[in-house]
Amino acid sequence: MLFILLFGLFFVAVYYDAFGHLYSEEELKEFKNETASLVLSDNKTIIGKFFSENRTNIEYKELPLHLINALVATEDARYFEHKGIDSRSLFRVFFKTIILNNKSSGGGSTITQQLAKNMYGRKGYGPLSMPVNKTKEIILAYRLENIYGKEDILSLYLNTIPFGENVLGIESAAGRFFNKRTKDLKIEEAAVLIGMLKANTYYNPRLYPNHALVRRNVVLGQMEKYRYLSESVTDSIQKLSLQLDYANLESEGLANYYLVQVKKEVNKILKTVNEKRDTIYDIHKSGLIIETTLNIRLQNYALLAFKSHLGKMQERLQSQYRKGLYRTSLQKLVANKLERLKLTKKADVKQNREMFSWKGFYTDSISIRDSIKHSLTLLHAGFLALNPETGAVKSWIGGIDYRTQPYDQIFAQRQTASVFKPILYATALQMGAWPCQYLSNDKLIISDFENWQPQNYNHTVGGKYSIAASLAKSMNIPTVNLFMKVPFSNLENIWKNLGFSQKLIKKPSTALGATTASLYEMAIAYAGFANGGFKIEPQMIVSIKTSNGKLLYRNKFLKSKDKVLEGMTTPFLNAMLQKAIIEGTGKSMQNIYGVNLPLAGKTGTSQAYADAWFIAYNPKLVIATRVGASLPSIHFSSGSNGAGGALALPLVAKTLQRVQNNSKLKKKFFTAFKELPIEYIDALSCEDFIEDSDFERFFEGIFKNKNANFGKSSKKVERKEKRKKKKSFFKRFFGRD
Repeated sequence: MLFILLFGLFFVAVYYDAFGHLYSEEELKEFKNETASLVLSDNKTIIGKFFSENRTNIEYKELPLHLINALVATEDARYFEHKGIDSRSLFRVFFKTIILNNKSSGGGSTITQQLAKNMYGRKGYGPLSMPVNKTKEIILAYRLENIYGKEDILSLYLNTIPFGENVLGIESAAGRFFNKRTKDLKIEEAAVLIGMLKANTYYNPRLYPNHALVRRNVVLGQMEKYRYLSESVTDSIQKLSLQLDYANLESEGLANYYLVQVKKEVNKILKTVNEKRDTIYDIHKSGLIIETTLNIRLQNYALLAFKSHLGKMQERLQSQYRKGLYRTSLQKLVANKLERLKLTKKADVKQNREMFSWKGFYTDSISIRDSIKHSLTLLHAGFLALNPETGAVKSWIGGIDYRTQPYDQIFAQRQTASVFKPILYATALQMGAWPCQYLSNDKLIISDFENWQPQNYNHTVGGKYSIAASLAKSMNIPTVNLFMKVPFSNLENIWKNLGFSQKLIKKPSTALGATTASLYEMAIAYAGFANGGFKIEPQMIVSIKTSNGKLLYRNKFLKSKDKVLEGMTTPFLNAMLQKAIIEGTGKSMQNIYGVNLPLAGKTGTSQAYADAWFIAYNPKLVIATRVGASLPSIHFSSGSNGAGGALALPLVAKTLQRVQNNSKLKKKFFTAFKELPIEYIDALSCEDFIEDSDFERFFEGIFKNKNANFGKSSKKVERKEKRKKKKSFFKRFFGRD
């Protein structure tokens, strides 16, 4: 009798908040889970989440019946009969577990009581912790049953339950372990997830598949016991092996570098949205639906190209640095790094480390010295594809592995090499240069710059190359000659207007790409070539909605009005860079890889093969990529491996091979370049190369061609020719010798 009196007093004390606040029915009605925001690709595929709690709430109608049956049969067989408290289970636990200390008697908490625990957690009250928390959960369970229906409680429960690995709720768990929506779970998959509720680490199917399999079959047995499954169906399902499709978007997603940028852009948008509304939306808690511009197929195709091509080239580079002088130079670099980090004494101590390779992660017992060697010889790469009209980003790969190499290579400032050249040639075209004007290829020594002597990649000298051929074939000597004729201020202005952040230096090596820039900046510049001369801003967000579909933001993707290049500059440049793909430094796109899509583009190889570039474009798509080790001093020994055409171009080519075979994607991203206007149709109809002896004859002829004077009337041309008869060739076009 005394015991009952004491228990009654204890219950009253808990009920009236003697052990902390007990939530009222009104407060329970206002309960809301923090929900992860979902990030979708342009075809509505989930590519990532932002959360403080990794949870995606779903409604009861999205829960398959066999999942509900598995839950009830395993956790609370009389769920639909009680009012939140199962007195039979409660007395069993009280007498067997508490009085007789029999821990095998099972739990006494109903699903509703477990929900109360999941909603608000448990607190410490010393030796009274268990009775206080259990009593609170009983009272809250009763209140929950008063305000919510059975179906609502089940959906609330399944949205709050933890599954380990920082995963909360059934929808997130279904995505993590089976890479599917809850509504698509099979009976055996639902049984695995319900089985995890007993102990989410011990029964984790990834970590302990044998434990999970045994527990799954127990759940199936419970479903048979309570007649949710027949004996024959249970037997057949229990014989199935455990099949997972594990997908951890947070660490192994296909667009993790992209998601970093998406988050920045969303937060910027939400700042404006929240200023205009009473409700404050949080990217981590508000369960937003964020639709992005990313094309999942193009992204996957590029990732496959990374794996196949960089995997092969990585083996070649590491093989090179295991031999001779290259091995010695690497050892010196490692020694210097160890000394700077003050790790020399510990350099050869081995311990287990997780290592990246294109064949998959592996754990090896390796020293700090060897770990640094491995890191220094890794090839890094960035890949960026965008729509040149709107700036919509269609693919973004910032590196080889986000988990171990989080720095985004798309923003790395590296020597631009020959991908700079189109900017110089665009400046000349803007000033009135003509694709069929000729540039000297004679040996050049520049005394003002310590007798610097540019050399062509093929080491040839002599003769003249047309401007079009000089760019298409990436000839260095003619390019430096062009640089010396173009006013530097004009080049500098176009460089700045195209969006580059680094300062150009007024020296001849600038013509060959001595200046640094990022892949991001280069993609923007080449988009200007593709769209007729407009500077664009890369964009990633299509729309932002609440979880119930309320539109907070929609991107109108207005075309840029910021024009940088005028007149015939971009049509001529596009024709010249198409020539580079068809017969110049990018011809392996067709000859080796069989890519016959309409493309313009440019390769680039920086000094000593430290960085390899390739940028290809079309009126609908720009693709830019760069490959190189973290230090310029680590590089290939020859152009057969390290040149832009060998190291960077294949990433684009292998990606576009798959695009070319996908008719829907091909139509989406590729269209023919516009033909040159009729008056300029023969603008590139000249010999690529002429001998010195032929030059003067050609020189006299070109100025009789009205096309060379941009379609001016013949009388004006004749008068102008008489005035300028004795002026030098470049004096006529640039005002300078």
